[in-house]
Amino acid sequence: MAVIDPAEEINELTGTLRSIQDVLDLDAMRKQIEELEEQAAAPDLWNDQDRAQKVTSKLSYMQGEVNRIESLGRRLEDLVVLYELAAAEDDVDTLEEAGRELESLRGDIGALEVRTLLSGEYDAREAVVTIQSQAGGVDAADWAQMLQRMYLRWAERKGYPTEVYETSYAEEAGIKSTTFTVKAPYAYGTLRGEHGTHRLVRISPFDNQGRRQTSFAGVDVVPVVETTDHIDINEDDLRVDVYRSSGPGGQGVNTTDSAVRLTHLPTGIVVSCQNERSQLQNKATAMAVLQSKLLERKRQEEAAALNEIRGESTTSWGTQIRNYVLHPYQIVKDLRTGTEAGNPGSVLDGDIDGFIESEIRWLRRQEAGTDA
Repeated sequence: MAVIDPAEEINELTGTLRSIQDVLDLDAMRKQIEELEEQAAAPDLWNDQDRAQKVTSKLSYMQGEVNRIESLGRRLEDLVVLYELAAAEDDVDTLEEAGRELESLRGDIGALEVRTLLSGEYDAREAVVTIQSQAGGVDAADWAQMLQRMYLRWAERKGYPTEVYETSYAEEAGIKSTTFTVKAPYAYGTLRGEHGTHRLVRISPFDNQGRRQTSFAGVDVVPVVETTDHIDINEDDLRVDVYRSSGPGGQGVNTTDSAVRLTHLPTGIVVSCQNERSQLQNKATAMAVLQSKLLERKRQEEAAALNEIRGESTTSWGTQIRNYVLHPYQIVKDLRTGTEAGNPGSVLDGDIDGFIESEIRWLRRQEAGTDA
């Protein structure tokens, strides 16, 4: 195996970083930050809380992106000095430190390069995530709740705000379903590859004989609708049900029938919201989620029609995408990309960046019409 000269690899990484800066247009990002800072400083900003949250969230995200890019540039410069120091003093420890930093930079720049692939029509949007328990009884309900925690922990690690709109708790343990938003730019483009069925294999904590159980949960990811989207919903196509919000074990968390469930009759799509005290607020939030799901349905239909014209097969979104095996061995494996992790505990605690980055590349290849 050929040994790569560190100086040559640093030059290659520097060139990659410059290419990333060109694609992302760092100067335009800085200008956008200035504009957002002006908006954030406006004394009347918080008169409209939704707009204020969007402005501050986008500002925080953009500042983080620019800082991330600039930090990588400084680290590459420092690494050159570190290698020079190691050579001048013939210091093995410094050389090993430089090697570790080179490996770290290789991964960090590769992860940033993935960001340049998020160029789809809705990729820059925030995301609405719905998780539903499927086959597997109480284990499936518990599995759905484990997945909810995984994604919320992932968002927390990233500093992305989230809001849980609705959680339907199962009778014994876990949840039947949940819907939440990840309120960060590019959340949809980042998470859309998580859409599909996730399979868990483990010794069931609910089986007194300690048998192995396989359970399934479905993850649905759609982009948040914006005012420019044209998604018309006829009131006659809706069935509206109101009910009392409840917590785990059926314990009431609201004394009024404020929770709202919307059923879109033509498509059968059902959405619920119970996080607000007001029935009107819950209905408005549920309507926004329904519009998001219809927008994603429209996008998929358009993509399918285009692929049919091209004579290409379409991606099946209802299929199993990832296995999480906790017994008899431990591994998490993505069935599309082949990405694996030998520490399921870390993955279930939100360490899913490796899976997300590889599936973004995979999706880009699929959409480009090349082999996976």
